[in-house]
Amino acid sequence: MAFSQNSQWVNVFIGTDGTGHTYPGPSMPFGMVQPGPDNRDFGWDYTSGYQYKDEKLLGFSQTRFSGTGINEMGDVLLMPINPKKANLRNAYFKNTEVGKVGYYALTKKDDVKVELTCSERVAFHQYTFPEAEAQVLVNLQHGLRFVFDENHQKGLVLESDVKIENSHTISGYCSTQNWVNRKYFFTLTFDQPFTQSALLEKKENDKAPQYLLNFSLMNSKKLKVKIALSTVSVEGAKMNLKTEIPHWDFEKVYQENAKTWEKYLSRISIEAPPKQKEIFYTSMYHLFLQPSNIADVDGKYRGVDDQIAIAANKAYYSTLSNWDIYRGAFPLLQILVPEKIDGIIETMLIHHKVKGFLPIWTAWGQDNYCMIGNHAIPMILSAYKNGFKGFDAEEALKAMVETSTKSHINSDWELYNQYGYYPFDKLDNEAVSRSLESGYDDWCVAEMAKNLNHKTVENTFTQRANYYKNLYNQKTGFFQGKDTKGNWRTPFDPLMATSPLNNPGDYTEANAWQYFWTPTQYDINGVTQLLGGKSQFTQKLNEFFTTEAKNPNKFLGQEAMIGQYAHGNEPSHHIIYLYAYSNEPKKAQKYIHQVIHQFHNNTPDGMIGNDDCGQMSAWYILSTLGFYPVNPANGEYVLGSPQVKKAVIHLSKNKNFTVDTKNFSEQNIYNESRFLNDKNIKNPFITYQDIMNGGTLTFEMISPQ
Repeated sequence: MAFSQNSQWVNVFIGTDGTGHTYPGPSMPFGMVQPGPDNRDFGWDYTSGYQYKDEKLLGFSQTRFSGTGINEMGDVLLMPINPKKANLRNAYFKNTEVGKVGYYALTKKDDVKVELTCSERVAFHQYTFPEAEAQVLVNLQHGLRFVFDENHQKGLVLESDVKIENSHTISGYCSTQNWVNRKYFFTLTFDQPFTQSALLEKKENDKAPQYLLNFSLMNSKKLKVKIALSTVSVEGAKMNLKTEIPHWDFEKVYQENAKTWEKYLSRISIEAPPKQKEIFYTSMYHLFLQPSNIADVDGKYRGVDDQIAIAANKAYYSTLSNWDIYRGAFPLLQILVPEKIDGIIETMLIHHKVKGFLPIWTAWGQDNYCMIGNHAIPMILSAYKNGFKGFDAEEALKAMVETSTKSHINSDWELYNQYGYYPFDKLDNEAVSRSLESGYDDWCVAEMAKNLNHKTVENTFTQRANYYKNLYNQKTGFFQGKDTKGNWRTPFDPLMATSPLNNPGDYTEANAWQYFWTPTQYDINGVTQLLGGKSQFTQKLNEFFTTEAKNPNKFLGQEAMIGQYAHGNEPSHHIIYLYAYSNEPKKAQKYIHQVIHQFHNNTPDGMIGNDDCGQMSAWYILSTLGFYPVNPANGEYVLGSPQVKKAVIHLSKNKNFTVDTKNFSEQNIYNESRFLNDKNIKNPFITYQDIMNGGTLTFEMISPQ
């Protein structure tokens, strides 16, 4: 089975129109820089700086996140300008836009062609001007800003120190205050000298310069510029530039980028039609964009305490959207890029040493405390259970316990332990969701302690993991807000979604229906007992998928709906697979098939809901292969319904794990599965070790009656 050239199937525009919030510019797998077009510098639709339908340009910045719901990064904006058509500088011809692995290009309406590529830490731009006279705007005040009031935008840059070193090079640093407070260092250098530099007048609140540079080009009318970033120093940025791109060969950098991507994208082969390959390999591409290694080439990084340190493996990872990726993306990364996992865990343990708790959501190495729970905890347990040994397990347990016992932002353990839940009259926002998600983290701590034979810790956290039952209202059949006196919140509407920024209430970007299934990640038996048995569990699932949404609002996580199942947001992602524990297991196949074909497409609007650093993409990849983790931390994957005839995961040591689907047809449904020499699977799951040992998982499918 040929598995080369999978890069050709990547469509970088999938998810760029609407709420996917991806971007079309180049990056390297887990890279520090992501050069690309910025259409706008604020607004929820522009969290990556880009929207497919927008034909206006602010310029081309060097860093961004993929698929997130909040704006950040957008460092060092450059805009090439034809001085004879300066009035057209901010528009481009949509039909000239080209995006593929390692390369992005467009032609602006002032007739300047822009091409972008990059190495891991260095962005490389190539501009082609119609004539010798050329200008470049260098805007260091720019950034992707987390603002909601267009008329009262706060300043982004707190301070800067920028120098024009010579007629080729500008270097310096900027400190910014946005989603996080951070400092980035940069150096940019042109292959031709600028003949004049003008410092533009600063606006109110501006703390960084903008330069307009004039060039008189020679020969080909091409102008090239390399921009290197660092968290550490200007010297670190220069070292990154000199080490990674010591030449001016744009095509060579592009080819090296594409070659690197091919190594990652070739880790899975599938037999599928072109459209499906586009969605699948684009999902793999999006998965591998983050977390980002923000260490310099020598391993130095600037940590959360603003101190410079050296990573033993030359990797220090950021863009850790833990609330999202712990569910499916991180388990999938353990299969596809096991060489990255110890470094990710070690990064989180370093964060704990400095801050006293594990990271919640990091950007440029700084915690933004976004979302709820402490879901580095299940990620650590998952890695440990799956056999990763590149970190100290006892140290990891200590970090998990301290994170779960010493109060910090969004985690008030004294309150949680006093009542056995978060009471809504003491915590007026997300009280139910925080209680339920903390319960899963508690189970993970107990499981880690059990594995390391710490009985007291295991008992304490096993008890805490059952706190979710304190919020179950037998009369309504939901987990419901409760105050310090034990009174249920009234009025109560299980269809009403709440979200901190839009409609504050007891749930996080979801409603009571969607958060009902959170404890099933670790205690399906307990939830089944609360409902009264397996028949009632099945009935509840059926009601979940058939109860119509009430004025669904994408800002409240109500997007890509099947009944109350909201595929556009992460809390729903495991719920289809709960049918494996019901009286009607085959129903899962129907809904998996529906989600795959209704909510994923090979078009710019082909992703409904934020990709959230690869989690939406991970769901698609895993579900296409035929399995998904209900409990992301126990090393088990629940079998579903493969969406391809054959898939091969190419593992290390020349091992392969093959999914082989007999009688495959899009109209067929799952009948039974066999694994390794046709040995019957007695349970509806396979394990991480089953996959990594290699072998064949055979699905036999029949047409629906």
